[in-house]
Amino acid sequence: MKNHLTSLLLTAVLICGSGSGAFAAGGGGIVAADPSTHFDAKGKTPSTYTLELQKELRTTLPFEDTRDFEEARQGFIAAPPYKQIMAEDGHVVWDMGSYEWLLQGRDFDSIHPSLQRQAILNMAYGLYEVVPDRIYQVRGFDLANITFIKGDTGWIVFDVLTSAETAKAALDFINEKLGKRPVVAVVYSHSHLDHFGGVRGVVDEADVKSGKVPVIAPAGFMEFAIAENVYAGDAMKRRSFFSYGLGLPRSPFGHVDQSIGKNTASGNLGLIAPTRYVAKDFEELTIDGVQMEFQNTPDTEAPAEMNTWFPQFKAFWAAENIIGTIHNIYTLRGALVRDALAWSKHINVALYRYGQTAEYMFASHSWPRFGNARIQEVMRIQRDTYAHLHNYVLHLANQGVTINEIHNLYKLPDSLRKHWAAHSYHGSEEHNSRAVINRYWGYWDANPANLIPLSPRESAPLYVEMMGGANKIMAKARQLHDQGKYREAVEILNKLVYAEPDNQAAKDLLADVYEQLGYQQESPSLRNSFLAAAIELRNGMPAGAPPKSIGPGMIQAMSTELWLNALAISMAPEKVEGMQYVINLVTPDNHERFVVEASNGALSNIKGHQAKEPDLTITVNRADLETVMGTQATWDDLIKAGKAKLDGDRRGFNRLRAAMVTFTPDFEILPGTKPKAPTTPSKQNPLDIHQPDNISDE
Repeated sequence: MKNHLTSLLLTAVLICGSGSGAFAAGGGGIVAADPSTHFDAKGKTPSTYTLELQKELRTTLPFEDTRDFEEARQGFIAAPPYKQIMAEDGHVVWDMGSYEWLLQGRDFDSIHPSLQRQAILNMAYGLYEVVPDRIYQVRGFDLANITFIKGDTGWIVFDVLTSAETAKAALDFINEKLGKRPVVAVVYSHSHLDHFGGVRGVVDEADVKSGKVPVIAPAGFMEFAIAENVYAGDAMKRRSFFSYGLGLPRSPFGHVDQSIGKNTASGNLGLIAPTRYVAKDFEELTIDGVQMEFQNTPDTEAPAEMNTWFPQFKAFWAAENIIGTIHNIYTLRGALVRDALAWSKHINVALYRYGQTAEYMFASHSWPRFGNARIQEVMRIQRDTYAHLHNYVLHLANQGVTINEIHNLYKLPDSLRKHWAAHSYHGSEEHNSRAVINRYWGYWDANPANLIPLSPRESAPLYVEMMGGANKIMAKARQLHDQGKYREAVEILNKLVYAEPDNQAAKDLLADVYEQLGYQQESPSLRNSFLAAAIELRNGMPAGAPPKSIGPGMIQAMSTELWLNALAISMAPEKVEGMQYVINLVTPDNHERFVVEASNGALSNIKGHQAKEPDLTITVNRADLETVMGTQATWDDLIKAGKAKLDGDRRGFNRLRAAMVTFTPDFEILPGTKPKAPTTPSKQNPLDIHQPDNISDE
């Protein structure tokens, strides 16, 4: 049979542009030396059952539809002569060259054929023109695209990538190719890190604070950005080792793609608070001669998100709501469950408000769509896919199907499955269908046995004992593995591994099972999770530095209230048991006042109030407080410099500081996989009031 990817790869060469760069470790992953050889001595090649599945998929999926490749290459201007983007300290922030083995023109049996197609599409690298002489994108410099709208005098930049290094490289590249222009405005389409983290690479904070460069975002942006990246940040980073495959080598047997881009950059993260929020359903704004209408789309891909219509250009910016995949309703790294019905309806509004006349549709990931008929087609496909997911899951749930059954029953109809735009790369039908039930009914399946279950480490020994012990379980699991019944094998091996976390033979067999399941997944989120689990079961947790931490540049952008909320999460309740302590916090330079109260093991705050009889009053300018928030100074430093004043009993303050915990994303998820070498401690908690210095108890 003719290689089904051969013709696609001819167009992929044009998508990816030219350029050279040596393969190197870094930028979020290790590059396998030889893509033909498994990177792990214990790793296995695809089984007979996996080979047969991939073979069948190559004959049943709609590979004859190559329009995505045509659209992905349209407007290509140039690619840079490098494939790596470096940090100032010399480490690799981004390495597009680490995925070039995908362009060998061969089918990889260890990759789902549909995923391999998506991975090739995401090899786009360089500068592209979307709307002639007005709208441009730099793609392949990070997980997201960075978009440049040409105004009368400068660039309006939409979504500034994850890191300052990649964003700056993109700005430098477009200025080199099209002529240098200043950045006159920045727009964050939504509250996810890969869309705002690189802002300090394209704009100076002083220009934002002075009003020279507006930063525009949807209402709720700051609250949701902080909740996701600070409140829940460390657990999310650890989970990302699974869903984003952060420890997987880039290889046909490891990380191949992230569905909405290749991977995330590992540079310096930052945040500059927006100066204007879009609060209404629709708001019009003209900047530097460019007319825009923002469409607020809350509870879609992010809790705070907005599309944008450019009437002068008949161009529709779909943010991350309409891209080259069906997205997550529940993202495996962890986040609020999204609303599939609201998502569908917001797409429908866009279809009828803008889609009737749009000639260009572009987004913060993937590739643009060109021509009105094509735009309406993709809008309808994605609208209907989210609507079908929502409606049919609830249809089944109202007949008694539970959250623990729906993923085995829900299937996309063939009328949608034949369209690539309906395929769930970033999401999956399995975990998205469970998410719909979770949004409406929560995690409980209404079976009382699951109300207060034993923890896995407590229940597993009971199962192992009743199954006759480890030897019988291993024998049965090997039989299931050899029959290609991988999910059944997981069911019993998982119990054994929890009951006997030092049983390496059991962990190795479970890893073999996970590996085959990973090879078979269309969704890289699922693939990465299975393959990352296999690595950790075989070799232990990855040693070395954890993913890039949230740095001072983001912490200092937090409001004082959000920072106090984060401190409350960091506080260990057992260290302040029985403590009743009240602080008045005053920041004169921005006229804010807070009451911070430690009571019953909880730390609460309220803005705009002062306690009548506080135990302590802290007076410090917000500008000086930021140096403590960002760990550039201690409270001692501020007091000695006369920049902070503490009046009252400081003993409770010191006790609170000693109760603060620095989180590190290196905790064990799978049993018996603790690191074989110490990991580098996270410096990500720059909420750091918790290293007690020499403040006296006076």
